[in-house]
Amino acid sequence: MTELTSYFILAFSSLFTLVNPVGLSPVFLSMVDHCDDKERRKIALKGVLTALVVLIIFTFLGRLIFSFFGITVSGFKIAGGILFFRTGIQMLEARVPRTRSTPKEETEAGTKEEIAYTPIGIPLIAGPGAISSVMIFSSEAENWEYKLVLLGVITLVMGLTYFIFQMADNLAHRFGTIGLRITQRIMGLILMVIAVEFVISGVEPIILGWMH
Repeated sequence: MTELTSYFILAFSSLFTLVNPVGLSPVFLSMVDHCDDKERRKIALKGVLTALVVLIIFTFLGRLIFSFFGITVSGFKIAGGILFFRTGIQMLEARVPRTRSTPKEETEAGTKEEIAYTPIGIPLIAGPGAISSVMIFSSEAENWEYKLVLLGVITLVMGLTYFIFQMADNLAHRFGTIGLRITQRIMGLILMVIAVEFVISGVEPIILGWMH
């Protein structure tokens, strides 16, 4: 397996698990239950496109943000790993993290247009975890090949998110609430393992630096 392939697999598994479109399906349905099928598709598309733009912006501004604030990749990995671990625990408990949406945000987003951009686009899909993830993987992109792979991963995950949101009704009926919660818990466990790996890879160079 090439390094580029490994990078793709890790980036895809991390971002897909963090976005967690399967677990978000019931949340999405509850937000658009007053809309017809055409309006739901429109809201899902606008929400996904909003999240796509936000994640791409952070992909390219990742290094600039790091250098501006004097943040090291190791430090950000540790912080990101802690954030991912916390998100993973919340997913294991089968509940939506408060960092993604709050009752106040849902109330304020009164119109259908606003709901598509926030809270569905941000922070439901492009939440802190997803943004942290693309920034970390962007900082690890050694050249434009890796950067293109990351852009492909973001686009693929957003495409799958849109597709899953379109199938949300069928998923809810087929798997039921219990099935969706089990899926969310499994993805939460995977995310926690990824989080531990992130922290280890962040701590390792710091320890090696102290030893030298």
